[in-house]
Amino acid sequence: MKKIAVVGTGYVGLVTGTCFAETGNQVICVDIDEKKVNRMRNGEVPIYEPHLDVLFERNIKANRLSFTTSLIEGIKDAEIIFLALPTPPGEDGSADLSYILGVADELGKIITDYKVIVDKSTVPVGTAEKVHAAVAKNAKCDFDIVSNPEFLREGFAVDDFLKPDRVVIGTSSVRAEKVMEQLYKPFVRQGNPIIFMDEKSAELTKYAANSFLATKITFMNEVANFCELVGADVDKVRIGIGSDERIGKRFLFPGIGYGGSCFPKDVQALVKSGAENNFNFEILNAVMAVNENQKTVLMPKIKNFFRGDLKGKKVAVWGLAFKPDTDDIREAPALYMIDALLNEGASVTAFDPEAMENVKELIGDKIDYASDEYTALNGVDALLICTEWGIFRNPDFDKMEKLMNDKVIFDGRNLFDNEEMNNKGFYYNSIGRKTVSTLSKIEN
Repeated sequence: MKKIAVVGTGYVGLVTGTCFAETGNQVICVDIDEKKVNRMRNGEVPIYEPHLDVLFERNIKANRLSFTTSLIEGIKDAEIIFLALPTPPGEDGSADLSYILGVADELGKIITDYKVIVDKSTVPVGTAEKVHAAVAKNAKCDFDIVSNPEFLREGFAVDDFLKPDRVVIGTSSVRAEKVMEQLYKPFVRQGNPIIFMDEKSAELTKYAANSFLATKITFMNEVANFCELVGADVDKVRIGIGSDERIGKRFLFPGIGYGGSCFPKDVQALVKSGAENNFNFEILNAVMAVNENQKTVLMPKIKNFFRGDLKGKKVAVWGLAFKPDTDDIREAPALYMIDALLNEGASVTAFDPEAMENVKELIGDKIDYASDEYTALNGVDALLICTEWGIFRNPDFDKMEKLMNDKVIFDGRNLFDNEEMNNKGFYYNSIGRKTVSTLSKIEN
């Protein structure tokens, strides 16, 4: 059993703290937001993440998981301190380390015995050195800094933490290595590796992994756009190349771009880090440019269908989160599409199973919000699908037909089968596939 402090209770911090408590450790989570801490003390999970609520409640009841606003209280008995703090992009794209370095500075003033201080946040190469310097400025005892990047997928974060593909630990300290190995042993009993390396390599591993996945998604989106020009079917291309084990099946589904808290920020930060070292990531610059365009790639199609005039048109939007099984709307393509629709004079009614409150906080009453996916369709001229939630995959098309003014669907996630849409008489426009056009009102 280890005594652990987790500073920061966002997606990463809360999942990290809860999952460490689940394996018998004593965990205290620290956050400066008093209202949030009180909610968590009362058993309320402040984020939506599948399966987290069960573990959260169980470990609070077992007194293995607790919360405080006091950094001093949180770290005084902890052997290991995880820094799970935000690193938002600055105006120039670089990662803002002020939260991490601010806490590091405070830690140096208050630690009184040996601590392993772990960078869990996604941080640029060289951050461990900066954190070490910030702590060392005031520290009167030994400590070690470790880089331990997270590889959690929102919507699957609990499973990813409890059953990791690999654990990456960057440290130059034998003492810290032993502490971290003992901590993570319960999570790799099936033989998945704990990979030890230097701190800089660990920091870069996270950025490189996310940037590669973002590149893979973006490449497939470009292929999809080309498919439409030449009359090929991106679904068949995807299956054809995904069966090559060198490429693999995952991250090949085309759509309206990637979003979220990781890919956009991490690609941008790696490009900026390269520039600071006189290195130009030409591929990643192209990835960012293509993805920015991809978020609204359906807009010209929508405008073309309505002959250039969207004023007074009603559009339903299914899905607001950047991906299913999360309430995270950061850099969500749906927000870009909604903004483009509103700018063209259309009105929007949206439904998302989890993310509507977050969108309300962001844009308020600029759009209407429906109680379910079918209510959103009342009297609309078209449906736009932005997030591939499971409940959208097999809808009642007969019911949809009765509710909609026209049977028109623009699908940014390729949820439906072209042949089925044709048989049901829908106009169906998706990504990288032929348009099903059975209505009398068709594209010019």
